[in-house]
Amino acid sequence: MKRKIPQQAERVFEGMIFDIYQWEQPMYDGTIRTFERLKRPDTVIIIPVTEDGKIIICNQEQPDRERFLSMIGGQIDDGEEPLAAGKRELLEETGYQSDDWVLYDQIQPFTKMEWEIFTYIARGCKKVAEQNLDGGEKIELKFVDFDEFIELLATRKLPDIHLTVNALEAKLEPEKMNALKSLLQ
Repeated sequence: MKRKIPQQAERVFEGMIFDIYQWEQPMYDGTIRTFERLKRPDTVIIIPVTEDGKIIICNQEQPDRERFLSMIGGQIDDGEEPLAAGKRELLEETGYQSDDWVLYDQIQPFTKMEWEIFTYIARGCKKVAEQNLDGGEKIELKFVDFDEFIELLATRKLPDIHLTVNALEAKLEPEKMNALKSLLQ
C-alpha cells in the first residue's frame, strides 16, 4: 500500500525529480515534531522476454556514470498509467513490443519516500522499431538466458535490490525457482 504524504504537508523544496515535504506530527507523549518525506515520480521496470526465451537487459552508460548493467525501465510520466509507461519505456529503450504483460511486483521500497516501483514481465517481445533513446542514454541490449539472468541478479552484477532478493529466494527454494521460470517463458 502506498504511503502518501499527508494533505497538510507543505512542500519545502521542489526539485527536478525530488520534492521534500514537511508537516507537524503529534507524538504519543503529546509533543509535536516536524516530519519530512521525499516524493518522486513512480518508476516502472520491465523484464522483457523475447519469443525465443531470451531476457533483455541493458548495458548502458549515462553522463555521470561508468557503463553498468540494468533492467529496462524509467520514470512514469505525470498522469500516465504504469502499464502504459512500461510499454513506452520498452519500445523507447529496446525497439521491442509485447502483447503479453504481467504485473510481477509493486513495491514502495522506502518509508521516508513516496515512490512506487512497478515491475512487469513482458513476454513474447518482438522487434518493431529502432531504439529511441534520451539524450543522456547510451544503451546496448544484452540478451541472456534464464540461468544467466538469475546469476547476474544473485551476484549483484545486475543491481536491482528487490529482484536480487527474489533471485536469491529462488536459488534457495526450488518451488520459487520453478514459479519464476514459468513466468519468464
